[in-house]
Amino acid sequence: MYSLFLSILPRSSLSLPTPEQMVGARGISLQCLAVALTLHVAVIAGEFFKPFNVSYDHRALIIDGKRRMLISAGIHYPRATPQMWPDLIAKSKEGGADVIQTYAFWSGHEPVRGQYNFEGRYDIVKFVKLVGSSGLYLHLRIGPYVCAEWNFGGFPVWLRDVPGIEFRTENAPFKEEMLRFVTKIVDLMREEMLFSWQGGPIIMLQIENEYGNVEGSYGQEGKEYVKWAAKMAVGLRAGVPWVMCKQVDAPEDIVTSSCLTFHISVYCYGDSEVSNIRSYQQNWTWFIVVFKPNSYKKPTLWTENWDGWYTTWGGRLPHRPAEDLAFAVARFFQRGGSFQNYYMFFGGTNFGRTSGGPNYITSYDYDAPLDEYGLLRQPKWGHLKDLHAAIKLCEPALVAVDSPQYIKLGPKQEMNDKFQAHVYGTNVHGEGQTLTLLEKKSRCSAFLANIDEHDSATVTFFGHVYTLPPWSVSILPDCRETAFNTAKVGTQTSIKTTEFSLPFSTNISVPSQDKVSLISGTWVTVKEPIGAWGEDNFTVRGILEHLNVTKDRSDYLWYMTRIYVSDDDISYWEDNSVEPALSIDSMRDLVRIFINGLYAAAGWSVAVGHWWQAAHFLDVFNVALVFPLPLLLLLVSGFLAKGVASEGSKVGHWVKVEQPIQLKQGYNDLVLLSETVGLQNYGAFYEKDGAGFKGQIKLTGFVNGDIDLSDTLWTYQVGLRGEFLQIYSLVENETAGWTDMTLDAIPSAFSWYKAYFKAPVGMDPVVLDLGSMGKGQAWVNGHHIGRYWTRVAPKDGCQRTCDYRGPYNSEKCTTNCGKPTQIWYHVPRSWLQTSDNLLVLFEETGGNPLGISIKSHSTKVVCAQVSESHFPPLQAWSHPDFVNRKVLVSEMIAEMHLQCDDGHKISSIQFASYGTPKGSCQKFSKGNCHAPNSLSVVSQACEGRNSCSVGISNAVFGDDPCRGTVKTLAVEARCVPSPSIGFSAMK
Repeated sequence: MYSLFLSILPRSSLSLPTPEQMVGARGISLQCLAVALTLHVAVIAGEFFKPFNVSYDHRALIIDGKRRMLISAGIHYPRATPQMWPDLIAKSKEGGADVIQTYAFWSGHEPVRGQYNFEGRYDIVKFVKLVGSSGLYLHLRIGPYVCAEWNFGGFPVWLRDVPGIEFRTENAPFKEEMLRFVTKIVDLMREEMLFSWQGGPIIMLQIENEYGNVEGSYGQEGKEYVKWAAKMAVGLRAGVPWVMCKQVDAPEDIVTSSCLTFHISVYCYGDSEVSNIRSYQQNWTWFIVVFKPNSYKKPTLWTENWDGWYTTWGGRLPHRPAEDLAFAVARFFQRGGSFQNYYMFFGGTNFGRTSGGPNYITSYDYDAPLDEYGLLRQPKWGHLKDLHAAIKLCEPALVAVDSPQYIKLGPKQEMNDKFQAHVYGTNVHGEGQTLTLLEKKSRCSAFLANIDEHDSATVTFFGHVYTLPPWSVSILPDCRETAFNTAKVGTQTSIKTTEFSLPFSTNISVPSQDKVSLISGTWVTVKEPIGAWGEDNFTVRGILEHLNVTKDRSDYLWYMTRIYVSDDDISYWEDNSVEPALSIDSMRDLVRIFINGLYAAAGWSVAVGHWWQAAHFLDVFNVALVFPLPLLLLLVSGFLAKGVASEGSKVGHWVKVEQPIQLKQGYNDLVLLSETVGLQNYGAFYEKDGAGFKGQIKLTGFVNGDIDLSDTLWTYQVGLRGEFLQIYSLVENETAGWTDMTLDAIPSAFSWYKAYFKAPVGMDPVVLDLGSMGKGQAWVNGHHIGRYWTRVAPKDGCQRTCDYRGPYNSEKCTTNCGKPTQIWYHVPRSWLQTSDNLLVLFEETGGNPLGISIKSHSTKVVCAQVSESHFPPLQAWSHPDFVNRKVLVSEMIAEMHLQCDDGHKISSIQFASYGTPKGSCQKFSKGNCHAPNSLSVVSQACEGRNSCSVGISNAVFGDDPCRGTVKTLAVEARCVPSPSIGFSAMK
């Protein structure tokens, strides 16, 4: 089990801020009081750091007087439950993290102006204290703009209604609100004694975020805003450094710079390397930017190393190879970097309506080292753990000098920008390709890089020969022995499954299906009214902007009006074969059209990419299948969707709608349901972008010309009746007027469904399989699981194999083509009880709830392939015999490590071969060379255990099965839950 433990970091001296730093002009007495309070908190809550200062120079952050090389793990506390936090932090620490990084989410902490929320998933104080209790530091990015694919970029929607406000520029109302929230967070952290100088874990803060990308849109006022934000932040006297992310004009004496991308300096190329490889491409598939701090006084920080990517509804699933990610990190430290953060180390879940976009999915898995449920993603997690251990072995040399010695490797130096060494250390003299250690106690670490995308290289360094795979870095902590190579993965591969944990039953008889597990008990349903349903609807003249009406209290806003059709109009259509149409100049994110109570059509726009590449889709429903009686629905031919640039967005992701409709003589009721699917979270002036409709709404094809509906009377209704009544809650769900669901009522659009289920046994994460549904939202025991939508990804564009070599982009290694983007939805264990768990869904398009099931998610198969040529485990570097120079690391043997999830054990070894095995995980086969006792050796070492290790040597397997050949051990093992594990509410 992963658990938190006491970790007191030794400090050479007690270094406190000056009285002025702590209290300004208020005197030394308050400083003494602060120290006393620090000690008081240490007694109450337990303190794991002595108070220490944090500063920086041009090389690194300086913590308690010492330069540090820091690995940071991004975890957003609201994307997990408090019960998950300790395990996530512990796994991050075990994976080699020194720091946890998180945003502060303004929209969650102040949902109503002046009313703060620091409870549950928004208990930021608890989260920070857990980080500190684990012995890790914290980087708190206050922003307050966060982007983060979070609804409205983390700003509360009420902010856009402040009179005269304009976001993120030299605007007094915005600056006043921003100052108030930032001050609130800084004061809260200070009051809770969470800054480093108080003995807390916070070593760094961030003000603003990614502003450099949009600053030019604001002109001189943008530049003034940057200066104000920096001055404001430092004026709060937090006592730790502030950073700005991607801000080249960050004030030199106030805030240090940092940056973000898939590929910092794109894998940290030098200027000459950039010209030798590729140049910027406007289509953003990937690009090269050489990042350098804007002052020699500042260190090189990497606040966002994107180890995966987010996903949109109907999109493919992106994956970033572990080899490429490790290569980028190694290159960063090789070329002088000192702080690197994985965005994300754990991505988690966009519970409720927190996903941004528009059209970002509920899962925020991000292909992170810890998956959405908190399980290790292997080999990524393990490969990075080894990388971090290797970098830590180099830390004494890395911090000892201001810059490395750079050496081109190979006999033709003018040809070898692709093969290079960077050497760090004291008392190291380099001349040409020869290095000399001038003293016995010299510190020396080296990084050898091959940035060629195709070919391996054999190079000579320090008199030794090294083979470098393509697109890789070898790390030599002592400038002699290789501890790690980014392209050589010896970590296991974990194959996870989502499967039924126990059989369920239903009150409705359905055809038998293999391995079908349904929700237990009786399914009941209630219809959602179309149009006005409450007393709070209102009528005004004209088209109102969606968010101005809803204030984002709901995704849904009903627009209702009445149209008169004359006999002359009917005759005109018949005589001229003309079809009337509804025309909407500009729409986002989704509109559903009803004529006389009948569903006519739907359409939506999807914004793709971080810089808003617009893509548009049309939604044509098959009436017979999707909407049975009692609704008789109109067949439609679809949408004519055209991109329309909108005010305030980088590239327009609004669409023009032209929809043929069928009208009768006399009065016709037109109802438009506008829906948001996550509010925009990126771009200049995006607070002005809004939602719903823009421009003119009109009817075309009438005898007397177009009918402009933009200035007619419209009735508005916010939200759904079921939302207003909270029929998803444990208290109010019985008031909805539920009726038993029958087969002939399936599927049914705009319907609520309710059932109860038992929690799966064990401690594995729980998922709700909604693959049989259409689009809607789900709640469990009153907790909002999030939006669901079974939009299918394109059939093409996925790769059969993923080649790690070469710069990564989000389209490079995708999967899930031709399948729904997301069908599994995380239900945290802490939200469940053993039985009688309430499940409520609102379904918009006509899904089938009988296909819903509750499943558990776990690792069922682990595989590994390790050869004699792999490096010994990193722990070998701390072995006494190595430390005392009695043995070389190269004389130690490689090892294979296998591990199941917590609460699981290795039940059987499905395959084992020491020799020359072939294939890959779940497709292994024996080669021409095979040790007969392979299976028995591995089985004896591993079966019945949660984890095990097997040495890769002839001695372990009794004999050499094929002399003169490099042997490899390939293993496939199966994991099962340990029998002692029962119901758990910890994840």
